[in-house]
Amino acid sequence: MVTNTPTNLPMSVPDYIRSALSAGAVVAIGVSGGKDSQAAGLAVAEYLVSIGHTGQVCLVHADLGRVEWDESLPVSQRLADHLGLELIVVKRKAGDLMDRWLGRWTNNLRRYADLECMKLIPPWSTAKMRFCTSELKTDVIAAALRKRFKTETIISVTGIRAEESTKRARMPAHQPHGKLTNKKRTAVGWTWNPIIRATKPEVLDAIADAGLELHEAYTKYGTSRVSCRFCILASGADLSAAANADETHELYREMCDLELESTFSFQAQRWLSTVRTELLGPTGVERIKSAMDKAWRREQAEAKLPEGMLYVKHWPVRAPTMEEAEVVAEVRREVAAIMGIEIRYNTADQVLA
Repeated sequence: MVTNTPTNLPMSVPDYIRSALSAGAVVAIGVSGGKDSQAAGLAVAEYLVSIGHTGQVCLVHADLGRVEWDESLPVSQRLADHLGLELIVVKRKAGDLMDRWLGRWTNNLRRYADLECMKLIPPWSTAKMRFCTSELKTDVIAAALRKRFKTETIISVTGIRAEESTKRARMPAHQPHGKLTNKKRTAVGWTWNPIIRATKPEVLDAIADAGLELHEAYTKYGTSRVSCRFCILASGADLSAAANADETHELYREMCDLELESTFSFQAQRWLSTVRTELLGPTGVERIKSAMDKAWRREQAEAKLPEGMLYVKHWPVRAPTMEEAEVVAEVRREVAAIMGIEIRYNTADQVLA
């Protein structure tokens, strides 16, 4: 491991992490290509050298497929080369994030047809349901690390910083990592956020001092953060900046096709399709108007569902009366007509049965 330039980044090293490092724990530094993971990698590598850490160290990158910026893996590899560390690249075997969204929509249509849910469910991950992170990053990274380091304590490093959001400001510098801890606790895992108190200027200075370049999403396209090309948490400005990059246009059209087909906007208050309407061809505006109209009519229909009929853990909280079953059936027929889909259980008797 090579560290030539001090980062001068403030480091948070809790006692549990210090003790595990002294015992030679494996350190796996998660890198996305973004500035914070770059800075975290630089700071941790420097710190490990300073304490004479004897355990194994690696960088790990979760490849999200076609939703990921072209430059993300190269940036991660350049950091690994700079530090003289191995870069482990992992990906979800069942397909990338776009495949996950498409598969989720197909599955949700089937579930609705079979009355396994009362309302149509959107295809997208959300701020409260970030399976994009858990399934395509956390789970695959943890599985790869635990497979490689079967019996060791593993410390998973992230570049999370407190000033990024109120939620992150409340996050601790370390916490147990359940996915890296086996059932018998003979091998345990920790999440470590070493630069949690670092500021953006300090992060940028550390990268510049190391002679490394920032991801071109920042420098060429002007995004404020690097994650997916189009992120569920992105600001309007970042979505626009991403849509201005030629490399994103094929993905943009594929995502918009799913948005318009499903009638669920990519973000709760923002339709991705409206960011660069001209990329959707001559019928783009009409398709957007049609999808928005269907969304409004679907929501109006679903609003008529009787109280208590929405599922809790896959089941309604009580059985419907005949009158309520008639309303449920009517709503289902109306939604099916709006969406142009075929359903089962479209009469009151069938709903009750």
